[in-house]
Amino acid sequence: MASSTTVSLALPPFPSTVASQEPKTYSVATFSRTHESTSSSSLLGTRICVSRRNREISALGMGRSRGRGAVTCSAATAAALPSALLFDCDGVLVDTEKDGHRVSFNDTFNEKELGVTWDVDLYGELLKIGGGKERMTAYFNKVGWPENAPKSEDERKAFIASLHKRKTELFMALIEKRLLPLRPGVAKLVDQALGKGVPVAVCSTSNEKAVSAIVSYLLGPERAEKIKIFAGDVVPRKKPDPAIYILAATTLGVDPASCVVVEDSGIGLAAAKAAGMKCIITKSGYTADEDFLNADAVFDFIGDPPEERFDLAFCGSLLEKQYVS
Repeated sequence: MASSTTVSLALPPFPSTVASQEPKTYSVATFSRTHESTSSSSLLGTRICVSRRNREISALGMGRSRGRGAVTCSAATAAALPSALLFDCDGVLVDTEKDGHRVSFNDTFNEKELGVTWDVDLYGELLKIGGGKERMTAYFNKVGWPENAPKSEDERKAFIASLHKRKTELFMALIEKRLLPLRPGVAKLVDQALGKGVPVAVCSTSNEKAVSAIVSYLLGPERAEKIKIFAGDVVPRKKPDPAIYILAATTLGVDPASCVVVEDSGIGLAAAKAAGMKCIITKSGYTADEDFLNADAVFDFIGDPPEERFDLAFCGSLLEKQYVS
């Protein structure tokens, strides 16, 4: 009969994703002496795996190479699965903002001779506003509308819609040419979820056509036909409002509390948490310095082996709420 052992780990200070600055001792759940037993406990967004066979201990999620930062445990410890895996699009599936959407906005402004250019820093500020049409409207309301823009509110709404339509066409051309690659680990995590029968959806403030193009061209048609897309004006209020995530859970017929969201921004995190869902942050170029204290876990990216940061088993572990102090 297998005996049991309880161990305590004296860990160094965690990275910035964990608030504590002092070394602490964390008690790891009891595990059995088998040929290769693994126990795990998630604490403050960081997961620990202990392997009895090679006695390796990793504070996972710390961004180490050769798998030392990877959140992977044996299948025996990862029985829980999310009821749905929900991805944001821009910055999560593809790092599209700086060299994709921003460039397409500027090309549109140039075509329409508006005399407007959004530089890298300005666009980073504008990303705090969810939705491209909303972003342009807020910008023009603040700095003044172009001389050749309409004067009435209704005409301006139509004007903004026409700009956004053209911007979307230019952006889709970039995607179709595959000039913007998927972020590391996205296809892996999607395949793991679909392979386990976990519904996958993309929930984005971006135009539905643009999101569909990213999913179809970059993830491929076989995956795309299994992925539900919620995007653009499908809800009246965009992130940080939780409407799009609530719609996704309702449509998929799942409990929001058992959904796991992958986001990259503060407004996306706020939307996911307001919907009552678990949320993992994968930082993107524009969001690396944002405040993610409410996130369930924070990583630089999802990652593929040997640079894997987390997997589907880790997503499921977040639902177990096994926090140890």
